Amino acid sequence: MTQTNLFSWDAIEARSDLDRLQLAIDHLPDERLVQYLEVMRQQGRNDYPVRPMWNALLAGIVFQHASIESLLRELARNPSLMEACGFDPLPIQRKPKPRIVTDPETGLARIEVPPTPEPVRAVPSSWNVSRFLAKVIELEESLGMISEMAVILREQLMAVLPDFGQHLGFDGTDIASHSTGRVSRTTGQTSDPDADWGHHETQGVDAATGKAWKKIKRWFGYGLHLIADTQYEIPVAFELTPASVSEQPTLRAMIRDLFSETPALAERCRDFSADRGLDSAETKAMLWDQYAIRPLIDTRELWRDEKNDPDYDPSKPITRALDPERADTIVHTEKGSVHCVCPVTGEQRDLAFQGFEADRNALKYRCPAAAYGLECQGQAQCHQAGGVTPGEFGRVVRIKLDEHDRRIFVPTPHGSPSWQRGYNRRSALERINNRIDRHFGFELHFIRGIAKMTTRVGLAIAVMMAMALGHVRQGRPEQMRSLVQPIPATG
Repeated sequence: MTQTNLFSWDAIEARSDLDRLQLAIDHLPDERLVQYLEVMRQQGRNDYPVRPMWNALLAGIVFQHASIESLLRELARNPSLMEACGFDPLPIQRKPKPRIVTDPETGLARIEVPPTPEPVRAVPSSWNVSRFLAKVIELEESLGMISEMAVILREQLMAVLPDFGQHLGFDGTDIASHSTGRVSRTTGQTSDPDADWGHHETQGVDAATGKAWKKIKRWFGYGLHLIADTQYEIPVAFELTPASVSEQPTLRAMIRDLFSETPALAERCRDFSADRGLDSAETKAMLWDQYAIRPLIDTRELWRDEKNDPDYDPSKPITRALDPERADTIVHTEKGSVHCVCPVTGEQRDLAFQGFEADRNALKYRCPAAAYGLECQGQAQCHQAGGVTPGEFGRVVRIKLDEHDRRIFVPTPHGSPSWQRGYNRRSALERINNRIDRHFGFELHFIRGIAKMTTRVGLAIAVMMAMALGHVRQGRPEQMRSLVQPIPATG
C-alpha cells in the first residue's frame, strides 16, 4: 500500500482551514440574532463579547466538535482560531482598584491597593459557553430565530441560483437522544422527557430467493423531517419532532408552511419526490391541485384481496378493472400502469401513453394495436365493450384524476422515464442526512431536550446553507455541497 506524505503540495496550495469558518460567518444572516443577544446581556460582564462567543459556536459546527469541551480545547491550543472567532489570545489582565480606608482609631484616611486579581482566561469556560448557548436556545424557542435564518438563506439561494427549488424532495431520519429512554423509579420520567420511542418498518422480497423480509428499527429520541433541493443537495426546510410523530401529516404541514413563507418557491417547483412511506392520496392530490407540482412518490402495494384467490400468481402483478361498473377490457395495476386484455386471446398489452392533458386533468392512453401496428383479433369486441367507435387512430382511454384513485394515478405516471429520473434524484436526501449524522455529529452527541436539539439541528442546517451560498457567490458552485474540502487559494 502506498502511504501519502504527511506534508504535500496540495496542503500548501490550499488556504487555511479557517477560511471555511469565515465563509460561514460572512454569509450567515445572523445580525438580528446577535443584536438580541446583545440586548439580553444588558449591563452584564463583557469579558467574552457576544460576537466572538457566537462565532465560537459556529466554529464548533464547522469543525465538527462533538461537545463544548472539545471546542474549548481546540480554542486553547489554536490562537489562530481564537483570533478568527474574535477573541484576544492573551489573557485579560485587570488593574486592581484602589480604595480609601479610614482608620477607626485615629480617623486618618489612607489609600489601600488590593492585590492584583488573577487574569481572566482568554478562552471562555464551559460554564460561559453553556450559559450563552442557553440564550440562543431561548431565542429559538420563543422567536424561532435559528429557523428564520434558514428561511432567509433559502431566499438568497433562490436569488443566486435561478433553478434552485425546481426539484424538491422529502425524507426523514432518526436522531437518537443522549438519554437511554429508561424511566426513572423516583421521577417516573426518562432523562429526556421530550423524546419518545419511534419505530421504522421496511419490508420487501429478496430478489435472489423470493422470500419476503421485514426489518423493524426502534430508537428513543427524535425525528428529523427534511425538505431539500434534490438537484443541488441543499436543505430547504426542516422540522424536528418526537420520534413517534407520523411523517405523512408532518410532510403536508411542512409543505403548506414552506410555500406560505416563500410563495415564489411554489411557483418555481416542478416536482416533489418522496419514498413509498409517504404514499398518500391526500398528499399527492394537495401537491398537484393546490400547487401544480407533480408528485413523484413511490406507491405502496396495499391490495390484499386478490392474494387470497386460489388462482393468484405471485409472479404477475395484480390488476383491477379501470371501470368496475362496466365489462370493459381495460385494467390497471396498483402502480398505475394501464393495460388492455384481448377478449379473444386473453393477451394483455400495455396501452401506449400519450401524455398528460392539463386542460382536462387527465392521462391519455392509446390502443397499442393502433399505436404500434400490432394485429389484434379482439379489436372489434374491445371497441364494443368500451362503447366507442374509433377511426384509424384507434381507441383512446382518458383517465381523469378527479374520478379515480389519486394515490395510484398522478400527472406523471409511476415508472415512466420522466418519473424515474425525478425519483432517482431523491437519493440526494440520503446524502444530506448522512452529512448531518456524520459530519455534524448527530450519530454521537450529548444533547437532550427538543429545544436544544432543534437549535443544534437548525444551526447545522443553516451553516450548511450558508457555506453553499458562499461558495456560489465566490464562483465555486462545484464546492457548494462540500463541508470539509479546503477552499482553494486564489492567484
